[in-house]
Amino acid sequence: QLRLVESGGASVKTGESLKLTCVASGFGLSNFDLRWYRQIPGKERESVASIFSVTGYTHYADFVKGRFIISRDNLKMSLFLQMNDLTPDDTAMYYCHARRDNNEYWGRGTQVTVSS
Repeated sequence: QLRLVESGGASVKTGESLKLTCVASGFGLSNFDLRWYRQIPGKERESVASIFSVTGYTHYADFVKGRFIISRDNLKMSLFLQMNDLTPDDTAMYYCHARRDNNEYWGRGTQVTVSS
């Protein structure tokens, strides 16, 4: 069974850091484009950061540029999101996403809560 499982979400205060991890089971991630999304209740899911399989190119949403870093470890079948200088606006459920051609997979999410 193909699965993505996120972890690392927590409740923190403004200015603190967290590192999210997404681990794949049942398949390797090396040929997949990977993304972190987030969703606030009542709002649409939005892309946070992307890392592409072939080039390793990374892309960030404007609201996290300079604060978040996406990385991957294909041998460990893992995707990471280092989040620094967190603010209450970063409070959301964070989801891992993997896509290759017409195949895509989602994790169930990990909650990040930032208080002032």
